[in-house]
Amino acid sequence: MPKRLFFLLHILVHVIPAFFIFLLYQAAINGKLGGEPVEAIIHFLGIGALRLLLLTLVISPLARLRGFGPLNRLRRPLGLWCFTWAALHFIAWLWLDLALDWALIGGELVKRTYIVVGFLCLIILFALALTSLPALMRRLGKKWKRLHAWIYPASLLACLHFWWSLKSGWIEPAIYLALFCFLLALRKKKLANALPW
Repeated sequence: MPKRLFFLLHILVHVIPAFFIFLLYQAAINGKLGGEPVEAIIHFLGIGALRLLLLTLVISPLARLRGFGPLNRLRRPLGLWCFTWAALHFIAWLWLDLALDWALIGGELVKRTYIVVGFLCLIILFALALTSLPALMRRLGKKWKRLHAWIYPASLLACLHFWWSLKSGWIEPAIYLALFCFLLALRKKKLANALPW
């Protein structure tokens, strides 16, 4: 892969997620999100985070297939953008849907399993984003790889969160789950050595 193309990809990894957040903002302030704008915002951010997580896991197999190791350097920015979108998804739910009503939030966490599953996924993504800082990577040493293997269970939790949150329909979440399972199957040896159980 030419260096110029790689440099362009690195820029696009940052520009495209930021651009789609801008488009969402423009659609929201101009009233173009339909009859249920809050639900549209929450869904858009959630599905975007899921797709970014999928792209993050695609990078390693693609780098091996293309024989271009530097492509792996795109995993970190993609992972950080994935966490950003997931955090915005959670904030939109807290702020726009539940108006920061902590009693209501507590009740929702008790009643709705998919919210707990999504929150667990967000905690894992937060830990991975935080420990992506170079200083923490150096401090963690070999433990860093074990910690970042948690992206694999996080991907399954994200799929379950999406599936259980839908009021109807199962085809779309099933497709995402199948894609994630395929990407995990490509890493079966790595998974056996990396996961902490």
